[in-house]
Amino acid sequence: MRTLVASGVEVCFMNPGTSEMHFVAALDRVPEMRGVLCLFEGVCSGAADGYGRMARKPAATLLHLGPGLANGLANFHNARKARTPIISLVGQHSTKHLEYDAPLTSDIEAFAQTVSAKIVHLESAEAMGETAAALIAEARRYPGRIATLIIPADFSWSESGPIGVAPAAPPPGFVDSKPDFGAGAGFILGGRTLTGKGLEFAARLAAAGYRVFADRNASRVEGGRGRFQPPRIVYFPGPAQAQLAGLKDLVLVEAKPPVSFFGYPDEASYLAPADCRVHTLAGVEEDGMGALAALIEELGLSEASFEDPEPAALPTADGPLTLDSIGAAIAALLPEKAILCDEMVSSGPPVLAQLTRAAQFDYLPVTGGSIGQGMPVGVGAAIACPDRKVVVLEGDGSGMYTPQSLWTMAREGLDIVTVIFANRRYRILDIEMRRTGASGFGSQSNDMVDIARPDLDFVKLSEGMGVPATRSTTLSEFIDQFRAAMLEKGPRLIELRLPPPQIE
Repeated sequence: MRTLVASGVEVCFMNPGTSEMHFVAALDRVPEMRGVLCLFEGVCSGAADGYGRMARKPAATLLHLGPGLANGLANFHNARKARTPIISLVGQHSTKHLEYDAPLTSDIEAFAQTVSAKIVHLESAEAMGETAAALIAEARRYPGRIATLIIPADFSWSESGPIGVAPAAPPPGFVDSKPDFGAGAGFILGGRTLTGKGLEFAARLAAAGYRVFADRNASRVEGGRGRFQPPRIVYFPGPAQAQLAGLKDLVLVEAKPPVSFFGYPDEASYLAPADCRVHTLAGVEEDGMGALAALIEELGLSEASFEDPEPAALPTADGPLTLDSIGAAIAALLPEKAILCDEMVSSGPPVLAQLTRAAQFDYLPVTGGSIGQGMPVGVGAAIACPDRKVVVLEGDGSGMYTPQSLWTMAREGLDIVTVIFANRRYRILDIEMRRTGASGFGSQSNDMVDIARPDLDFVKLSEGMGVPATRSTTLSEFIDQFRAAMLEKGPRLIELRLPPPQIE
């Protein structure tokens, strides 16, 4: 633990068990480490992801043996796709106990392999500090990665070696050469190029006639008025192909070639035109910001203005409760520098379209498609940035994957407002049922996407976890409740009851 702190790792999201008790006890001796208890391992991994995206440095997680790690894998998957730095600490049985194949014995390395860039099974207590420091350095390699340390219990109660200190991460590089692209080329920006100076460079490219897009799966995007806001590659393949139609050259900057989330009958998985040449200006582990700066200089592009949308106006309170009006209300009331964690799923596009007119904010989307990250990512973001309001925009179905997050929000007093978009249905699967060509919905198949029976009560659930909650059934109620939540400190939940979706 002292090695973690000495190397700048100051937060550990944990759900410990017997094998990790000595680490837990060490919290009393190392007050510089903030231990955050989570009631489910998926909250730990998702919170570490949110923390790393906002703090730009790793948090640690502490999980109990293989099954504990397995419970956290879904959000570790999202973190791997986000390229978030995380130190994953996993307890193991004591070395003498392993030969007996006790009930909790498992192949921890096999679980960890699916999400980790580096895995080390600690070989001795003496090597603990040195090994931990090396893994921290690995996790901090640009832009970030998950490094897993498996710690046998007896090494925790044995005399350890000296404290290690991780070396500074080497700066990322890039190949300083201009790709051979023509006029009107397209650019897909990802990674850190969707923040700060990268958006200024994007505006210059757009003003010069290039078509600029944001990688749909980028881990963090700075949005809101006063910033150039390139359109994201859309979710479904047909509209995404229409976005990219006509391109002869596509330049990738900390992004991968565009592909659809899923394969569909009679639809292409690859989204760029077949005759489009693809160039990599900077790979996903290279310095896209530096590469863009060099390209802008070579092209001679000066500072450029762009059309900034008008500030959002609060919709008429007696108007209809629609996703458009909800998005307009959020855009009008969102405070400067808020952090938005998005897991609205099918409710998202109309709401996000309105947020271009909001005050400036940071946007944290689902990066790997694994459901259950919205609230946990909000927990980590709030701990990384305690002076900023965090707003979690969460579907009701996805919210039931990690509702334990609410308990941690209450326990830690985090300034998080969670809005539950309650349509009482896995609405995205209505759409996917048609797109995949499956024959639904009969009564039995409909039951597999209908979550209204029994009806979920997020107000009771939230209050049972210690977070005050209200319910909105009209636009007027939502405006009043969301406005109050933006002005208050501390956790709060609003269950937004949407009209039942029409099944087509």
